Amino acid sequence: MKYTPKGQFGYIRSEKRRRAIIAAGLLLIPLIVYVIGLLVTGTRQSIVTVVAIVGTLPACRAIVAFIMMVMRKPMDEAAYEEIRAHEGTLMTVYELYLTTYDKSAMVDAFAICGCTVVGLTTDPKCEIHYMEDHITKIMRANGYVTNVTILKDRQKYIERMDSMNAHAESLRNVRFKPDSRYPGYGIEELIRETLLAISL
Repeated sequence: MKYTPKGQFGYIRSEKRRRAIIAAGLLLIPLIVYVIGLLVTGTRQSIVTVVAIVGTLPACRAIVAFIMMVMRKPMDEAAYEEIRAHEGTLMTVYELYLTTYDKSAMVDAFAICGCTVVGLTTDPKCEIHYMEDHITKIMRANGYVTNVTILKDRQKYIERMDSMNAHAESLRNVRFKPDSRYPGYGIEELIRETLLAISL
């Protein structure tokens, strides 16, 4: 089974499968322990039963993680192909589910050029200004002054990508302090890593 890393198209589908396998495996282990204990001791009232019950805790956590991913809708493939045709030299990430203490939102795609970050969301519950402010604050806390915009119209997003490609040289003419945790990374790579870190 091929695994798709976070930030690439197909991540949601791939992660659903991966988390389902992990949850099933973690649930199977305490079940096997319980059955073996029952066969060996001949009773449910043994320390093996306690071990099996405690062993379900990681499985429960994995099931919750699986449910969280099942609730996410993957990006439409036709939309991805259309957007990908306009990537040019831009750094892009796809299918990110951004989470905060108060709100969450699915962002289908982000295009990054210098310190300019433009996103596309088809999530009807996405509170755009809240998510823009949240991302901006997170970036600022990491030392990156960014201009974050999230759009709901795919055509406007593609037009913005084309504009960013046309003005890429001036947009990339920014100063930034390199991060010792990511040697050799430019500002765009650092912004991408931050977006991945705050996503499910």
